[in-house]
Amino acid sequence: MRGGRSVRARKPVREREAEAAGRGSRPAGFRQAVLARIPLPLRGLRARLVVAFVLVAMASALSTGAVAFREARTGVLQQSQDSVIRQFRTSVDAAAAYIPPAPSHAYLQKAAVQVFQANQAPGRRVMATYGGVRAAAPSADFDKISPGLRRSVETRRAAVFQRVNADGHPYLVVGMPITYNSGEGTESRLSGVVMYLVVPQNTEQAYVDAMVGAIEHATLWALGLAVVLALLAASGVLRPVRALRRATRRMAEGHLDVRLVVDGSDELADLSRSFNHTAAALEASVAELRRLEAQARRFVADVSHELRTPLAAMAAVTDVLDANAPHVNRDTGEALRLISEGTGRLSGLVDDLMEISRFDAGAAELGLDEIDLAEFVEHTLAGRGWRGRVETRLPRPGALRARVDPRRLDVVIANLVGNALRHGEPPVRLAVGVREERADLTWAVIEVTDNGPGLAEEAMPHIFERFYKASTARARSESSGLGLAITAENVHLHGGRIRAANLAGGGASFTVELPLHGPAAPHRESGAGAG
Repeated sequence: MRGGRSVRARKPVREREAEAAGRGSRPAGFRQAVLARIPLPLRGLRARLVVAFVLVAMASALSTGAVAFREARTGVLQQSQDSVIRQFRTSVDAAAAYIPPAPSHAYLQKAAVQVFQANQAPGRRVMATYGGVRAAAPSADFDKISPGLRRSVETRRAAVFQRVNADGHPYLVVGMPITYNSGEGTESRLSGVVMYLVVPQNTEQAYVDAMVGAIEHATLWALGLAVVLALLAASGVLRPVRALRRATRRMAEGHLDVRLVVDGSDELADLSRSFNHTAAALEASVAELRRLEAQARRFVADVSHELRTPLAAMAAVTDVLDANAPHVNRDTGEALRLISEGTGRLSGLVDDLMEISRFDAGAAELGLDEIDLAEFVEHTLAGRGWRGRVETRLPRPGALRARVDPRRLDVVIANLVGNALRHGEPPVRLAVGVREERADLTWAVIEVTDNGPGLAEEAMPHIFERFYKASTARARSESSGLGLAITAENVHLHGGRIRAANLAGGGASFTVELPLHGPAAPHRESGAGAG
């Protein structure tokens, strides 16, 4: 009798379904559309770190569990299989001595009983076959012997085993052929008698199931630990990122002295150092710019102040000269006229510079008084001789009253109307009305329009900037380039709004909105523009 060689039954392989051919190409924005549907917190760095940690932990746990399961399962089944085959071979060798060359059913039954007694255990079955003769102990159980196993064991001189699953229970089926040796040195020959042993493996399967459950629990614990580690790692990574975000916001609010605490020597620490160096350089640059700006403002204010005294004297002299101009010759009169006009323009420029310096220094104040807007506009136009040159659309007297600074509102209206008369074309229109934005906020609206060519598109963003002139041809005009800047400053000082636009049919439109009541607080905006 010789030892057995195992032959494992192969399981059938399932065919996979073929994927549909010719998939349509997705649009380029499909990915962005999908990402847009994901809630913003799930697209953050914390979520991505957690997902990455979980995926790595899951892959590690599953691969480790699969290897451990395979090795443990193989060890359990191999140990059980070797023990069963070893005991079965010993009992078959002992029974083979009493089996004649052509045994009858009685001999086979006796041999089956003898082998069964040697391998007795709950659920085990022993069967013996010789050609068409069969015997079993304690009962026949030939349905678990597959045709493949039967053919293999009838043609081999070694033990063959196969694991089968019947009625939801695992079994190990071992086939052992009985051979005879004619003498020493000769090859053994098959006797035709085959002994089969059917061994239930419920205990081994229970061990395997227990291992699967243990691996599942270990995987869950590993995933939980991965989530905790991911959250800790994300907190460590995001802490300096959040600090950088807060510092950036404070810097955007004007706090240039903000600095980050640098810990460690990793990439995030390098980023914090770079931010601190950038903030320090920016703070130094801004401080220098503010110093230079303050010097420039003081220079303008000082020069304007120093020019006022000689200009006053020059203006007095030019008044005297203007009075005597009719009594001098033509050339002298023309010279006197040029001196008078130049002195007037210089005086106006100095006054504008003085006004701008007050806005820059924060010294501009409102002298509020309640006035009738319609009556006030009429007086402004009449005082400058514009009543016949400007079409007005005003509310009835007493219908619209506002609490404003009359002097500054006079400057606003005079600058807008004068700008339209100089650079636009008639008719110039001035309309005053009311617009209610909400129950607690109502605006007085002053709109000045003309019928000229309008404003160039490239000039729109700069129209209220200081010394800006929309046309290079106006570079040497009588305008100082400060009129609209002062207008905008006066409007903002009232808590109002001003905007410029082009009309659909041609011409420019300037609209001023002043709060009649409500929470519109005065705010500062740098302005400058073509005046």
